[in-house]
Amino acid sequence: MRKMILWVLTILVFSLAGHTQDIDDALKPVTQTYAFKNATIIPAPGEKMETATIVIKNGLIHAMGSDITIPAGARVIEADSMFVYAGFIDGLSNTGVPRPEREQQTGGRRGSRPDGVNPGNPPRQLAGVTPELHVRGQLKHDDKSVSDLRKLGFTAAHVVPRGRMLPGKGSVIILAGDSGEDMLVAEGISQFIQFSPASGVFPGTLIGVISKFHELYRQTEQLNAHMKAYQANPQGMPRPDRNDALEAMIPVVEGELPLFFEAPDVKSIYRVMRMQKELGFQLVITGAEEAWYVTDELKDSNTPIVLSLELPKKPKEKKGKDKEEEEEEEDKEMEMLQERASERMTAYESQAAVLAKAGITFGFSTMEASPKDIRTNLSRMIEHGLTTDQALAALTTTPAKMLGVDRTMGSLKKGKMGNLVVTDKAYFDEGSNVRFVMIDGHLFEYEAKKKATKKKADSDAEADSSVKIAGTWDYNMEGMGQSVEGTLEFSNTDGELSGTLSNSQMPGDAELVNMVLEGNTLTFDAPIDFGGQSITLEFEVVVEGDELEGSVTISQFGQLEIEAYRKGDPD
Repeated sequence: MRKMILWVLTILVFSLAGHTQDIDDALKPVTQTYAFKNATIIPAPGEKMETATIVIKNGLIHAMGSDITIPAGARVIEADSMFVYAGFIDGLSNTGVPRPEREQQTGGRRGSRPDGVNPGNPPRQLAGVTPELHVRGQLKHDDKSVSDLRKLGFTAAHVVPRGRMLPGKGSVIILAGDSGEDMLVAEGISQFIQFSPASGVFPGTLIGVISKFHELYRQTEQLNAHMKAYQANPQGMPRPDRNDALEAMIPVVEGELPLFFEAPDVKSIYRVMRMQKELGFQLVITGAEEAWYVTDELKDSNTPIVLSLELPKKPKEKKGKDKEEEEEEEDKEMEMLQERASERMTAYESQAAVLAKAGITFGFSTMEASPKDIRTNLSRMIEHGLTTDQALAALTTTPAKMLGVDRTMGSLKKGKMGNLVVTDKAYFDEGSNVRFVMIDGHLFEYEAKKKATKKKADSDAEADSSVKIAGTWDYNMEGMGQSVEGTLEFSNTDGELSGTLSNSQMPGDAELVNMVLEGNTLTFDAPIDFGGQSITLEFEVVVEGDELEGSVTISQFGQLEIEAYRKGDPD
């Protein structure tokens, strides 16, 4: 199997010209049985099995324990010193659903509407009212958002369609498969709603969204009553009108389908809770960022919540003499503002711990969160009082139960799906690396990231200004038995970064995209097309003078290490 992967990697990434073999055919495993041997297994939060082995057969947990027989023909992975957890579950996101073009999403520029449309009574699609929609048909198994979450240890997600007020119903998907259909686990398990007004038509304001939802809810109650009465005795009664949107809302009105209502700020949370009290639907608050204000109300109403994994960025702390001089110039009012900002930052970081202490049920959402910040933000929450068991529960057992899939995922038990994340140290320990992720029989292997020491500087501003990347760099990438040399060309035009990647075996240069330089850490992607298919190389490197080093992630295969040296002087 490993030789097959290396062959495919060599052919597809570094010898692209003229090769069009299908990736999926090339990656079919020679065995459907895997054993992670002599690991520390965490079946569920608060549980631990040391020096134990877990066997996955045909995508299911076949056996688990310290004294088990490994089936003949299994691929045995020596996992001494490694930790095995149930795969993480994203409580709410658009993972695998590509973002539509702005024109498709809004009908044109913001505030505009098509000719001939009555702005007070627009078509439902234009108004953002499509509760009957599912993500089936929209999912892309090779979307970058899928691989981004997977390499963090996520194996499943609660995914909703993109859109405005009522985009559609949620489904549980796994983050592996050969197609969007392969990813589906459970459809129509929720209805998603958000305070997102339409563009140029009703409901075009926050108040309009609230009014429209009340109208839809009451209309659904009337239609539901009419349909029940007609079914009981249709004689002398007109047939109920067919309405896809209202019929999709009937399970919500009946209390059979939870309404996942996005409410990030405290005002939104209060509005949603008032609406729930008035109408009586089954509520899950999602994307919450200021839930600490309403802890008592959440506990009294037993309302579950899905917290956002997005946290405000920490302000960069100034060091040395500059800071002292600046502090001397600050007046009392500025000091008070800074103190309030610090208190608010602490409130964000402590929110999960506050909810856990109050006994409020919560999971995590990656909606709007940048994948590169997720592990850092979890660490910030743990530093501010959230225990590792509580964090693990919010990533596994709690969302599994909340989404109704706890019989198949969320914990490790014989007969459940073999969705695992395997790390070289405890997941929440500093410096731990995800080494393996297994999802429904698909195994993904990742190299440990090579740690590079960032350049020391007297201030962040100095570090930024001293890093120059423009120029030609000779690189060497190594990993999984391969070594490839080539050239990176970087340009910096008025602060806009661009570049290309090439080597002698590629038919042309690959353009670099998503280039970001923070301090002396540079990240960028290199999409490579071949035979109508594509893969993306994801780079994260640290620049020190005329040298750089870091890692290259290839989502289908794993990670490589890269080091490069600048040719000549910086441009």
